[in-house]
Parts: sequence; structure tokens; C-alpha cells
Amino acid sequence: MSDQTPVVGVLVASPAELSVMQQATAILEKLGVPHEVRVVSAARNPDAVDEYTRTAFERGLKVLVCTTGISGHLASAAAARTVLPVVGVPIASEQMGGEQALYVTAQMPSGVPVATVGVDAAVNAAILAAEIVGVADPDVQARLWKFKDDLAEGLRL
Repeated sequence: MSDQTPVVGVLVASPAELSVMQQATAILEKLGVPHEVRVVSAARNPDAVDEYTRTAFERGLKVLVCTTGISGHLASAAAARTVLPVVGVPIASEQMGGEQALYVTAQMPSGVPVATVGVDAAVNAAILAAEIVGVADPDVQARLWKFKDDLAEGLRL
């Protein structure tokens, strides 16, 4: 990660979900998008989630990427407490199947939107977060165009 101020916050509800979310941080690094990662459970430490999400905008974050899995619905807790876009990553586990996690992430109540990617699709969540940042950042936008050109040429992520 660079020394720049993070613009993407990656919230992971459980250390067990870190391996999936490392795919997101790898893409953000490849695209040169400054980010930070926090492991925080909405169920075990709701005050920390509240503090992080309520202050995210003032700290310069532009978008949050959050997991939904065995530790509760972190994405919904974040979305309820911020005006920033929230991208939810449903995480499959033995306790909660992929379809169940996907449904929980996508079916948010009216007024509390969470953009939802596929099950364990942390790569897509990172790309979506970078696209959101890229709307106002021409450098990130240029790197995204290069990234997508490389994909079209059949190069690997």
C-alpha cells in the first residue's frame, strides 16, 4: 500500500474471511488505489463499526467494501451508518452457504443500499470500488482502462 490517504475502506468481519478479501486488496494495489483494511465484527464490536463508518467520509474514503458471512452482516451495518457507497461481498462458509450469503447481502431494506457482487467475488468488488473512485480521479480511470484493455487481450488478472 502506498503512503497516500486511503480512498477505499475494506472491512472484513472475521479473520476467516481475510483470504477471500486479499484478492480485493491485490486488485486495488494493482490499480494503484490507496486503501486500508480493518477486521471488525458488527456483532462483537458494533461501536468500532459505528465509529469507522461514521467518520469514513471525513477521513477521505470514497467507498467501502464489506464482507457478509459467518460473523454477521457487516455490509448492512456499514451502509446504515454512512453516505458512502458500500459494496458487499457475500462469503461462502460451512455455516452459511454462498446462496444464503448472497441473498442476505442483496436483500437490503429500502433506503440502505448495498451494491452486491457474486459469492466470494472480492475481485469484482475491488474493480467496482476502483470504478467509483475513478469517476473523479483521472489517474485511476486511466489505470482501469489499461486493466480492461489487458483483460480484453486475454491477460490474466
